Amino acid sequence: MPNGMLVRITRINCLFITVKNKIHTIHVCHCASAGELSCPSRTFCYHLCAQQQRLHTLSYNHSSIHRHGRHSTADVVALPSMAIEVIAKAAVGAPTILGDCPFCQRVLLTLEEKQIPYKLHLVDLSNKPQWLLEVNPEGKVPVIKFDDDDKWIADSDVIVGLIEEKFPNPSLSTPPEFASAGSKIMGAFVTFLKSKDPDDGSEKALIEQLKALDNHLKEHGPFVAGEKVTAVDLSLAPKLFHLEITLAHFKGWPVPTDLTHVHNYTKLLFARESFVKTKPAIEHVVAGWAPKVNH
Repeated sequence: MPNGMLVRITRINCLFITVKNKIHTIHVCHCASAGELSCPSRTFCYHLCAQQQRLHTLSYNHSSIHRHGRHSTADVVALPSMAIEVIAKAAVGAPTILGDCPFCQRVLLTLEEKQIPYKLHLVDLSNKPQWLLEVNPEGKVPVIKFDDDDKWIADSDVIVGLIEEKFPNPSLSTPPEFASAGSKIMGAFVTFLKSKDPDDGSEKALIEQLKALDNHLKEHGPFVAGEKVTAVDLSLAPKLFHLEITLAHFKGWPVPTDLTHVHNYTKLLFARESFVKTKPAIEHVVAGWAPKVNH
């Protein structure tokens, strides 16, 4: 394949990131066709030519990428068309990097687990652009827009429910009897993290919630609903990730070692491909929580 040749594209476009006014969006660049290539995944392909050094990424749905190693001049990838758009928090001090919002990660985890392509818009929440306020007057993220609807939708609970409704396979639905498992951990964690009084009972309250989750996992694990990851796990995983990092950093507090089922649970979740691809860097989690802790 000659350098710079583009595989024929019918529905798929090359993607690149531009930076303007602290808004970082994956844009679509229509490319001319110059050749064809047989792809074993039976989807349309393109490759990145050497001249396109401005390309930062191929897709934020890394699970959908099929890579061919036989071409030395450029990578060839297969990528389904992307129509879903997600607005998420950018990292503090690093506006081109996905930030530390656990609710944004929950939505991205859901999309990744279902292998649904999406375009990601990162916004600096310390300097919210006007277009975000027009999309969501509260200025909160995540926000999502589906290809069959021009309406932007906020609230991670609503968003993941709609994703499950629109893309039921593979199912991530949690059995109703397990849906509230671990639901009080986040509140207890934040209270303890912000506490300045070691005797206010906030540490005990958090341990009680973690023990309740540990007992549940002991009976039903390794995940909340058994052997299969469901929506409740994708909600808990980012929160437990933040809990571990921030309590260790700001309080020198580790999750008790005797909560073995919780430790196994987080180990399994944090090792999942979807989590590795969507997790924020430790330093960005710390930077994100610092103003709240030091307030």
